[in-house]
Amino acid sequence: MNVGSVYGFPVRVGLFPVHLDKLLEEKRKAPPNRVKVEALNTKCGGVNLRPFVDSTGMFLRILGVILIGLSAWAFSAIRPPAPKICGSVGGPPITAPRITLRDGRHLAYKEYGVSGTVAKYKIIYVHGFSNCRLNAAVAVFPSPGFLEELGVYVVSFDKPGYGESDPHPKQIVESLALDIEELGDQLGLGPKFYVIGLSMGGQAVWGCLKYIPHRLAGASLLAPVVNYWWPSFPANLSNEVFSSQLPQDQWTQWVAHHLPWLTYWWNTQKFFPSLSILAGRRDIYSSQDIEIIRTSARPVDRGYVSQQGHFESFHRALMIGFGKWEFDPMLLENIFPKNEGSVHLWQGDEDKLVPVKLQRYIAQKLPWIHYHELAGAGHIFAFTTKISEEIVRSLLLQ
Repeated sequence: MNVGSVYGFPVRVGLFPVHLDKLLEEKRKAPPNRVKVEALNTKCGGVNLRPFVDSTGMFLRILGVILIGLSAWAFSAIRPPAPKICGSVGGPPITAPRITLRDGRHLAYKEYGVSGTVAKYKIIYVHGFSNCRLNAAVAVFPSPGFLEELGVYVVSFDKPGYGESDPHPKQIVESLALDIEELGDQLGLGPKFYVIGLSMGGQAVWGCLKYIPHRLAGASLLAPVVNYWWPSFPANLSNEVFSSQLPQDQWTQWVAHHLPWLTYWWNTQKFFPSLSILAGRRDIYSSQDIEIIRTSARPVDRGYVSQQGHFESFHRALMIGFGKWEFDPMLLENIFPKNEGSVHLWQGDEDKLVPVKLQRYIAQKLPWIHYHELAGAGHIFAFTTKISEEIVRSLLLQ
């Protein structure tokens, strides 16, 4: 028998059916595409399959184009736009005093009360989720002359990405604590100062207790936002409280924790409702909160707060606040073992944004914290004259 080859392997011609021998011979003579089509035609009884093969190829090409288009759309949808940096071309103007941090970022701040050079007490205030340096509760809401009478200096700053402070794409809980320490150093606040944080700002206070305890003279957390994934929470308790939140808030927090790279898309898409506070829902506030907003709270210019972009302000705060923390606050040790200072946690028992059950558990786990539970209070109790003054007195004079 004659010896031929199939794909480089030697075979004996005549060991295959006649039509296959012919096919092998045609493969050597015909162009590649024609061989494939003619082979199909031969096996299918001479039916012309070229139109089918051509249409299949066209379909695959169209499908490929569609997939590429969908991929491009998805990438564009989940990728946040570049922030509008204050002072840059096309960005918002710089109107506030700012310090330059060691990494070159700028931090905007505002001072209240007496001068830092003569102050008896020096406080750094950390604002909440949808506020900025202009909404320092313990500086804005006390009665006129209150801070001066006690000799109190307060400085409030815009967290990275808020107001006029530069964004920090690599921000974590620790980095914000170090920003606070550097702010104190550059403003000459001395070796020790007090920190007060409201809501999301309360999480920054946990960071200070962890990373710069040696710089603290005292600390107050005002309705601090909790992270349902802190390891020390019993699973049944955290699940119960998490499930009591609005479904849209549950989804937003779940995405921020498990799929942080989808946070921008989730909070800008229109298919499902996003975070309730950004959507402007009033049912997230207690009756006391609504009364405070109606009668005494100063209006918050949310456009100014997020003028550099929602992602580097609101969305970044969600990813940090509900993300994977570097430490568990409930494992912290008392930084004032000789009572040379104190740590306070304030919570309203009708707060619909931060469940009181979890704050009670934290207070039980950390008995060295002075826990103040306010009957009938909601989330923004600090935005009143009476409570804001009590917060300051308890921290400085107790």
